[in-house]
Amino acid sequence: MKVDLDSSLARWMDARLIEPEQADRIRQWELERVPEGRARWQVVAALAFGGVMLAAGVLLFVSAHWDELSPTQRMSLLVCTVGGLHVAGALAIERFRAFGITLHAVGTVSLGGAIALAGQIFNMQEHWPTAVLLWAAGALAGWRLLGDWPHAALSAILVPWWVGGEFLEGVNGHSDAWRVVNCGILLLAITYLSARNSDIDHHARTALAWVGGLALFPAAVAVSLERYRFGGGSGLTSGWMLLGWAGALGLPLAFAYLLRRNAAWVNVVSAIFVVALNLAAEQRSEVVVYAWCAMGSVGMVVWGIYEARRERINLGMVGFALTVMFFFFSSVMDKLGRSASLVVLGTLFLGGGWYWERLRRRLVAAVPAGGVA
Repeated sequence: MKVDLDSSLARWMDARLIEPEQADRIRQWELERVPEGRARWQVVAALAFGGVMLAAGVLLFVSAHWDELSPTQRMSLLVCTVGGLHVAGALAIERFRAFGITLHAVGTVSLGGAIALAGQIFNMQEHWPTAVLLWAAGALAGWRLLGDWPHAALSAILVPWWVGGEFLEGVNGHSDAWRVVNCGILLLAITYLSARNSDIDHHARTALAWVGGLALFPAAVAVSLERYRFGGGSGLTSGWMLLGWAGALGLPLAFAYLLRRNAAWVNVVSAIFVVALNLAAEQRSEVVVYAWCAMGSVGMVVWGIYEARRERINLGMVGFALTVMFFFFSSVMDKLGRSASLVVLGTLFLGGGWYWERLRRRLVAAVPAGGVA
């Protein structure tokens, strides 16, 4: 079995920090603790599926009996559900940490529904970002106490949701505000994606990278198409626009510095990319938007090679292929005949897809031997 410390041990021996005998003892110790320190993927999959099903079952049970309960019974049910899940997680975490973490995560997810339903019970003033803030506070408290990746992922989603929601509510959902928020989400997704590096990598950073990778393409599409969906507008006041852009650019870059320190200069380059993409979409220049997305995809691949991160290479390759596909369907296909467009599309998928996959494998295979991070 291959141990993750092999490359580090080799570097330490080359630097004469440890002797080969010490490296062998460290490697043997790690091999002996792998079965107890890491859950097998089947166990992780079962826990994830069970957690989702448990959360869905709780929500369905509450919704099915909601109308039959008095306000006191409703509030008692909410408190017992959230509190019971966390109590069960606390009792199980010592014997089976993964199971306990799953129960705690389901309890925190249920907290969001409980906050919304509690507001409905007592007819509280409607300001939905406040509910998200309370939910985010619960997720942050769970991450601070447990240090687990589910709460880290929830916090990474809920905190930006609250910040963006407060800004949108403050300007009554103006189209320019949506433009700013979408740019902030895209830059934050890139920041999350860059959380992992060779020197510091743990479950929380991996969760951030997954959140960023999943949000990257939808956020890029939102920035590219924002002007087409909302059209023009008279514009916000300069004060609101300055505040919005300061948050959309400054907060993700500040978080990138906390995660990456001096390596955050790449995130500054990505901020320039996001602003330029927004400007191209604002001018409704399709060719420039597609060309800039293609350049961004190539930049993601180069970034992955530079920092020896395979997931960035894969995302960059997929992004470039999607950009070419969208460009063909939106700008080329309608200019060709039906048969010609199908022939070109088939050739593009077969020949281009084969070459692109071959190039991707070559780049990914070269990663362990290169990179500076």
